[in-house]
Amino acid sequence: MKTVPPGAPAHYMRAMSTNPPDLRPDLAPKPQLTDRPRAGQPTIGMVSLGCPKALVDSERILTRLRAEGYGVSPDYAGADAVIVNTCGFLDSAKAESLDAIGEALQENGKVIVTGCLGAEPDYIREHHPRILAVTGPHQYEQVLDAVHAAVPPDPDPFIDLLPATGVQLTPRHYSYLKISEGCNHKCKFCIIPDMRGRLVSRPGHAVLREAEKLVDAGVRELLVISQDTSAYGLDRKYDSNPWKDREIRSHITDLARELGQLGAWVRLHYVYPYPHVRELIPLMADPESGVLPYLDIPFQHAHPDVLKRMARPAAAARTLDEIAAWRAICPEITLRSTFIVGYPGETEAEFQTLLDWLDEAQLDRVGCFQYENVEGARSNALPDHVPAEVKQERWERFMEKAQAISAAKLEAKVGTTCQVIVDEVDAEAATCRTMADAPEIDGNLFIDEGFETLSPGDIVTVEVEEASEYDLWGRII
Repeated sequence: MKTVPPGAPAHYMRAMSTNPPDLRPDLAPKPQLTDRPRAGQPTIGMVSLGCPKALVDSERILTRLRAEGYGVSPDYAGADAVIVNTCGFLDSAKAESLDAIGEALQENGKVIVTGCLGAEPDYIREHHPRILAVTGPHQYEQVLDAVHAAVPPDPDPFIDLLPATGVQLTPRHYSYLKISEGCNHKCKFCIIPDMRGRLVSRPGHAVLREAEKLVDAGVRELLVISQDTSAYGLDRKYDSNPWKDREIRSHITDLARELGQLGAWVRLHYVYPYPHVRELIPLMADPESGVLPYLDIPFQHAHPDVLKRMARPAAAARTLDEIAAWRAICPEITLRSTFIVGYPGETEAEFQTLLDWLDEAQLDRVGCFQYENVEGARSNALPDHVPAEVKQERWERFMEKAQAISAAKLEAKVGTTCQVIVDEVDAEAATCRTMADAPEIDGNLFIDEGFETLSPGDIVTVEVEEASEYDLWGRII
């Protein structure tokens, strides 16, 4: 545990470990709504819940609405209607979505529901019959139709100009870039494929065109997301698309290489450990490629029997071999993953295998869920569900192990230099991230001296001076 030096400034405690391990490790940053509608402009509010993929859906909906002359309200009172983009990943996420719908109804009254939970309209209307409309995930046209019915558009063609990059709900210096939708996996604990469908990859030139616009508008970091990033292009049979003066294959390696040439950091999320992932590692090892040495891979467990009950590839031993191969090519690589503890039938011996695997794998960034039943998931019917108190106890032991690994790895960075991107500057410190840290889900590096001239989006070189379990402190050099 990081100790507080005598006489340390007040922000020292505030800055400590802003990403505690009890947060869900899949959540997107809170949407930033900064537009101020003009007088008399029809205005829509947006509540966006769940993962970064849902946040991108919210951005696309608001971009379409802005193009039609609607304003975006940062509060309920200033909105003529509110869209709630829901999450249905876990039962607890469903409950959060229902609460958000209820709050929007109470504060505004006119509510349109979309997103993953929107795939269960009867369930939503059972709890909130007063909602105006329900649409499923990425059903943009239906959302617009519902808005038109509730709040007719009234654009001013001389004033209501849409920014070239559309509406962004993240800070201006980083942006999520969704490259595909849906998933072909059939994991027993997950209903996302039922809600979002099978894999549908965007054409490579469309992804690159969007990325180029973002970078031209000042984005310094592109966070590549999908349900299964390493499967990108499989549904298209890795076809080629014209891009500038050449053909670009719809394959994650080719796409990452091209994205890296745009001049921004490129960070890959949700990458399943297929064999061809090894082709990405030389790009990550090349500091000129733009592709960060960072892989976000959802391993979920390590015991082959648990993985089999999950209907996931039971190859934990080979996974360790892959990790060793990745590190041999790119020693600086940061590995992030999420795991589930307390899956139905998980024995103490199987859980201990997971802890032993974690000891050997030495992952840099780790998130963990306690298993929950989700309506419609096949895992609900499995025998031998783990009692809640056992799941909690195993989660605590898992996080204690992960925290110790993280603390040791960060302590080893003290005295080294690294590049960081500035996320926020206030009167007390600059909050930054290293190449090893994704927004919200990973740690931060804080600069509390000589930071006054920094601005969000700046990339600077620092020397690491101190470390805690999840965060670093450094000085500009």
